Amino acid sequence: MDELAKLAFERAPIGIVLTENRIIKACNQTFVDLFGYARDELISQSFRMLYETRREFDDIRDIGLTPLRETGSYTDERLMLHRDGSMFWCRFRAQTLTPDDPLGQTVLTFSDISETHQTIALTPRERQVVMLLRKGQTSKEIARSLSISPRTVEDYRATLLAKFEVRNVAELLAQLVGAGHP
Repeated sequence: MDELAKLAFERAPIGIVLTENRIIKACNQTFVDLFGYARDELISQSFRMLYETRREFDDIRDIGLTPLRETGSYTDERLMLHRDGSMFWCRFRAQTLTPDDPLGQTVLTFSDISETHQTIALTPRERQVVMLLRKGQTSKEIARSLSISPRTVEDYRATLLAKFEVRNVAELLAQLVGAGHP
């Protein structure tokens, strides 16, 4: 790679990461700054370190794996964990370099979009419910996935609707992806 291309990678206005099986192999300075770690703290580490819980890490994989297999790419908006423990909204994009093994080698990009999203604290369980709602799961399906009762899922849904001051799940999801701020 010539010097100009290296400089463009390093100073791109979005965080860029190359991974192998969800292990960070290379990243640019924007990614380093976005998450608050030193580069040597990130290289050779699992992406697990950037998620609050193991379950959240696994759920994110499960949500994006099918589109990566089918189209080679995946995009979403999600809450990510900064080194200092704070959460921030991020636009995430993934492109597989190995279609037969979608997570074998991927190029990922991250953009901080916190300014366009309400910053509302969510518990780890609320984030899990939101992720499963985004997958289109019903309360019963979410309850099975999380090993809780459907009534408990309904309670989480009601809490989320109140937190975001919306009337239904469609408005909640629109709020979470940046459309239709109240």
